[in-house]
Amino acid sequence: MTAPDTKQPALRARLLGGAARLISPRLDKGVGRIRQLMLALGLAYFGIAAKLTHLGFSHEPPQTLKAAADLAAAGARPDLLDRNGAILATDIKTMSVFAEPRNIIDKDEAVELITAVLPDVNARELRERLNSKKGFIWIKRHVTAKERGEIFHLGLPGIGFWPENERIYPNGPLAAHVLGFVDKDNIGIAGMEKYLDQQGLTDPHVPGFVIDAASLKPVRLSLDLKATHVLRDELVAGMDRFKAKAAAGAILDVTTGEVIALESLPDFDPNDPPDFTKPDNRDKINRINVGTYEMGSTFKALTLAMALDSGKFTLGSKLDARESLRSGRFTIHDFEPKHRFLSFPEVFTFSSNIGTARMAMAIGIAGHQAFLRKMGQLTRLQTELPESAAPQVPKHWGLLNTMTIAFGQGLNVAPLQALMGVAALVNGGHLMKPTFLKRDEATALANSQQVVSAQTSESMRYLMRSNATHGSARKANIEGYYVGGKTGTAQKIVNHRYSKDKVFTTFMALVPADKPKYLYMAIYDQPQSVPGDGGFHTAAYNAGRTTGALVTRIEPLEGVPPMLAPPVNPFPIIAKLGYGGDADRAKE
Repeated sequence: MTAPDTKQPALRARLLGGAARLISPRLDKGVGRIRQLMLALGLAYFGIAAKLTHLGFSHEPPQTLKAAADLAAAGARPDLLDRNGAILATDIKTMSVFAEPRNIIDKDEAVELITAVLPDVNARELRERLNSKKGFIWIKRHVTAKERGEIFHLGLPGIGFWPENERIYPNGPLAAHVLGFVDKDNIGIAGMEKYLDQQGLTDPHVPGFVIDAASLKPVRLSLDLKATHVLRDELVAGMDRFKAKAAAGAILDVTTGEVIALESLPDFDPNDPPDFTKPDNRDKINRINVGTYEMGSTFKALTLAMALDSGKFTLGSKLDARESLRSGRFTIHDFEPKHRFLSFPEVFTFSSNIGTARMAMAIGIAGHQAFLRKMGQLTRLQTELPESAAPQVPKHWGLLNTMTIAFGQGLNVAPLQALMGVAALVNGGHLMKPTFLKRDEATALANSQQVVSAQTSESMRYLMRSNATHGSARKANIEGYYVGGKTGTAQKIVNHRYSKDKVFTTFMALVPADKPKYLYMAIYDQPQSVPGDGGFHTAAYNAGRTTGALVTRIEPLEGVPPMLAPPVNPFPIIAKLGYGGDADRAKE
């Protein structure tokens, strides 16, 4: 009988224990595995978050059709309204044609069929873009309903339509230089359209955010559409009648600084704006804001106001105009010399260069510069319109410069700048920066600067009224509207010399002269004389006539009926000082 082998059970026990240890997880090892799993998941989530953040801030082309079209489509803009609520610019919903080049089977056939429906699409350029590796391209933006229908019926795979906003200007070229225009993506390029973008008043068009024109608050401008229409109509007629190279005009509310109307010819249709980089289109600038000119005798209003406000002169002062005034090798003379002493009002009425030069000499160079700087004539005038021009100021300002600038030669400013200065002279002495947005009188006064005294302001209104009754502004003296005015004729510089026959004419008219509301301005570049005017092409014969027509047509539109009789005691301060106070009865 064999004895039992005691080693075998022990071996089996050891084997079974080792297997158990291999297949049974220990508690400490399980915790480690869980930690490793959590770390792996955390890294994965962190990677996803980092990728999403990168995509959110990335400017790389979007990968989906919707994202591509949404990013490329034109954003919405608020309506632009005139001061009475008339629409000047608005958005309409249109369709644009796009393509997915990767999904087009026969690209040559597609090009042939598409260009047959859309002949303005360049076939060669379209073929090149379809052969690119892009996932999305525009074929044509803002197609008509007819074009959309014909493209749809072609049944081409990879061709689709996307809704967009298109900017339209229902009044065509009216106020084009104020409104400006947008590009194909509805981004403002010029004028108030560019201003809207600068102020963040338009849809930023971030993919995923839907904003339409209805959700954007309309922007009300200071312009009056009716007055703007009349202004353009009269300038077009005048430019043709006087064979002028260009024309422009503006109407300013002197109590608020609001620009009621502004036009500059030649102009353009913002629905189809020209390429301003081409030389043929460079004459279509906004001459009221961007052009700078010698403003001629209209600048004498500033000189006379400076003289009165200094206390060195009064309306009773006399100035020696017996002979021409010499300065070195230069001689200053009057257009219609009287060869005698002139009263202060006569210097303005006869537009005496000699008299105004003597006033500026009495004030001195430093005083003259300080006054013009205070009146905003020596620095760039900046309004809501992005386009503006800095004045051309003499580099070396000597006594001769002061003498010539006094009567409107030697200093080039933007016409709106000069209009702002004259407005301050007649509205009680308050300098108000012009605005193209609607503004009330209280706000305007709160932001204005007192630049001349109330007495000087009334004196200037008196002088402008006298000029309409007895001087060069008579052609704009419309019965019933108590107009005051000033002409300005500046010889143009040609080949570094003043031309004898090429002029730049300006006329400013104040209505009514006793309690002013509107200041009108019309300008012509190189107007010609017309039959019956004795060969004259000065401001009184062209810009003056146009301004008179503007007063006749616009004042009734603004609800101002003609006066049945002149106002009683229109200039009380002048009367109290013993200078009469009634410009209609004042003697030359």
